[in-house]
Formats: sequence, structure tokens, C-alpha cells
Amino acid sequence: MTEDQYPLCQGPDPAPTKASFAIPAGAIDSHAHIFGTEPSYAYSPRRGYTPPEASLETYLSLHKALGGIDRAVLTQPSVYGTDNSCMLDAVDKMDGKFLAIAAVDEDVTDKELEALHARGVRGARVNIVDKGGMPFDGIGAVRKFTERIKDLGWHLEVLIHVHEFEDLRATMNSMAVDVSFGHLGYMRTDNGIDHPGFQEFLNLMRDGNCWAKLTGTYRITTAKQTPYDDIVPYAHALIDANEDRCVWGTDWPHPSLKGNMPNDGALLDHLADWAPDEAVRKKILVDNPEALYGF
Repeated sequence: MTEDQYPLCQGPDPAPTKASFAIPAGAIDSHAHIFGTEPSYAYSPRRGYTPPEASLETYLSLHKALGGIDRAVLTQPSVYGTDNSCMLDAVDKMDGKFLAIAAVDEDVTDKELEALHARGVRGARVNIVDKGGMPFDGIGAVRKFTERIKDLGWHLEVLIHVHEFEDLRATMNSMAVDVSFGHLGYMRTDNGIDHPGFQEFLNLMRDGNCWAKLTGTYRITTAKQTPYDDIVPYAHALIDANEDRCVWGTDWPHPSLKGNMPNDGALLDHLADWAPDEAVRKKILVDNPEALYGF
């Protein structure tokens, strides 16, 4: 193992600031990761990075510091491949306040899927972007798999670059379940809001079968530090396309982030600019994720 092969990530800002607006009761952080320590939770040899330490206790402290995030959805990171044990062990401790998005492969049995559901899993993640994150043999296999999770009430979560994905709208509308997209579609803002791929993503949002995660803005901004003003028109466009299909998340502890580490409070404050209407913010923080994840 070498640092070049598995580059070590910087950790999050240890002093998150409080949000500038009142967080509604029942708020949900829809995208975060817990990283345990080896050898208890072994990293995949196919991973593309080595994450920072990120314990459940520190994560709960973050929610308190921000001003009161009550619930969360943990997302399986690519560094663990299809071994969901670290994430699920954290969910087990939270008495229903946490749910999860797991990574599985084509060999997973129906019995195993049911066992995952019983432990709080509400969707399956396919990460085409990061090494070790794509456990299926192509999109056709993913489509076939969505038929198996339909009766569980799960959805498919994808991490893709919407501007680089061919036939985005037709492909995602052909899935048997709803699809959620990480990081506002994961297209850097210097591609321009009129890029055909992003416009197709907006049309997909209007169709009503997909969801946008307002997360990971530092992964698509051209700014070196907050506030990320270039994100505002993209977030507005997604919310305007379908305000009932947008959710928010911290993406804590911000793994594989190159450049300046933002403060989590500053990241949450962006939501006030994207959704100045309190009722819309409540949808994004409470109502929409309740509907998507089934809290």
C-alpha cells in the first residue's frame, strides 16, 4: 500500500459554525459517511483514496453545532466497496433516526436485501465516478437490478457526471424505481448552466422520477472558498424544476476533497441563498427526504 495509490484525505473543519437561519424541527442530513478504523472495518483494495477519521460521535457533534439536525441518511462510500458493515453498525445505534443507502452487487440475494432493509437501508448506490464504486456490469445490469428492489420501496442512488452521461433522461426514466443524483448532478459550474447535459437533467427533474441532492458543492464550484456564488443559479434551477424532489446533505466528512476545506456551517448557510422561502427550505430539509427515504 502506498500513499500515491491510496491518497490520504484531509479531515473536516473541527469547529463548525452554527447555521445563520433557524433549522426546522425534524431536519434530515441526506448524505454523509462514517469511517471506522482498521482492522475493524477494512478498506477495499480497489479504493481511490484513504478517508479521514469520521466517527459517529463526531458526526453527532456536527449536527448539534450546526443548530439541530435531528436525523440522517448515511451513504455507503466507495472505499468500503460492498461491505456495508461500518455504516450499518452506526445506523443500528441510532434507534431509527438514521437510515442508509447501501452498495451491493449483482450476486446479492433477495434474503440479503431483506436483511439490509431490516437494518434501515432504503436504497442502493451506484458510483460510476470513484474507483471501487461500480459493482454492476454496466447500466443494463443496474436497470435489471432495480426490478428487484422495487417491492422493498427502495430507490437507486447514482453518482455520475450528468453532462457526460449519454441518454441520461431516457436511461434514468427506464429504471423501475426513482433515482437520486448526488452533488447537484456533479457537473462543474464552468461547463455553463446551458450545457445540454445539465438541461437534460433539469428536464428529468421535471418528469418527477428523480431527485437531486444539494450536496458536495465544493466538488463542482470554481471558487476557492465559501461562499460559492457560482452554485446559486444551478441550485435555483434544480429547485425551480421540482422543489418537491430536492434534498440537502452535508457530504461530511468531505472525503477526497482537494483544496480548501470549507466550514460545515458556511456550507449549510448556502441553503438560505438557494431557498430563501422558509417553506421551501422545510421541504428540502424535512418533507422531501421523509418522502424519499420513508422515515
